[in-house]
Amino acid sequence: MADSRDEPLVLGIETSCDETGVGIVRGTTLLADAVASSVDEHARFGGVVPEVASRAHLEAMVPTIDRALKEAGVSARDLDGIAVTAGPGLAGALLVGVSAAKAYAYALGKPLYGVNHLASHICVDQLEHGALPEPTMALLVSGGHSSLLLSSDITSDVRPMGATIDDAAGEAFDKIARVLNLGFPGGPVIDRYAREGDPDAIAFPRGLTGPRDPVYDFSFSGLKTAVARWIEAKRAAGEEVPVRDVAASFQEAVVDVLTRKAVRACKDEGVDHLMIGGGVAANSRLRALAQERCEAAGIRLRVPRPKLCTDNGAMVAALGAEMVARNRAASSWDLPADSSLPVTEPHVPGHGHGHDHVHEISKENLYS
Repeated sequence: MADSRDEPLVLGIETSCDETGVGIVRGTTLLADAVASSVDEHARFGGVVPEVASRAHLEAMVPTIDRALKEAGVSARDLDGIAVTAGPGLAGALLVGVSAAKAYAYALGKPLYGVNHLASHICVDQLEHGALPEPTMALLVSGGHSSLLLSSDITSDVRPMGATIDDAAGEAFDKIARVLNLGFPGGPVIDRYAREGDPDAIAFPRGLTGPRDPVYDFSFSGLKTAVARWIEAKRAAGEEVPVRDVAASFQEAVVDVLTRKAVRACKDEGVDHLMIGGGVAANSRLRALAQERCEAAGIRLRVPRPKLCTDNGAMVAALGAEMVARNRAASSWDLPADSSLPVTEPHVPGHGHGHDHVHEISKENLYS
């Protein structure tokens, strides 16, 4: 058996939204997962404010990196590379992470890897369940994304099967929580209320499930509107809104469509397993229904623990370590923060410099 110290030791930085995440992995072993969240600062606005998020990342970056190094029990000089989310995400927030990653990589004389946020959400499962099967079918559901992806190589080949054409699932959760006056973020609180409600109490619509609709695409805008109108009608009639039943029926409509389309994609492509990631993958009903439907279809389900489903630095470090292990080209110093980086680009190598950019700088270690 190979010495685990031969596996790549990589630090990952994630700042695509409101979480400042710093993770450290050795191969597929998680050593540290430090997160500083600015969610409380956004709660009073009912959603993430980009400028507030960027400033919070700026303040949290160095302390969070220091905390991760301490937690992992490693020195920055021991690292084999620095990985960072280059996109997609909020432009200003991404810029803070990319700038920090460049500074650390330059000072340490280490290769820099700009990676894709969505591919990272898939790769994080390696930290929980070992190497990803190839190909991997992944259902990613979060505040910004609802995507079905097929990957034959997480470092170079991710193919979109389907995506949301309007609101992402997480957005819909936030908006319905707001209409129900349950606060922000909406996902955890709706999950909590739904456990005490009846998922069959109200027949809310299932978006894009008709015979002529795109097979793998998602739409939650119509569902969101239907739920909001149902609530408004109850209030206008002076009736009490059954919050728990609304939460359960809305949640069921979302997870029914997500799991149905994901299982169908697996069957159609002949893939015998399904990986679910992203913040909404922490939802208890999504996990339960996915498990039930996968078992019935003979599909193996892989879902990381809830903390690894939400945005974190561990997922970025996991993909970075895979880049190093597979000897992928490092990113060049002009690595951009790309808010609309397509999922078909799991990583951004730059202009063909490969690992040579490390040798352009002084061999002296600038980091003390």
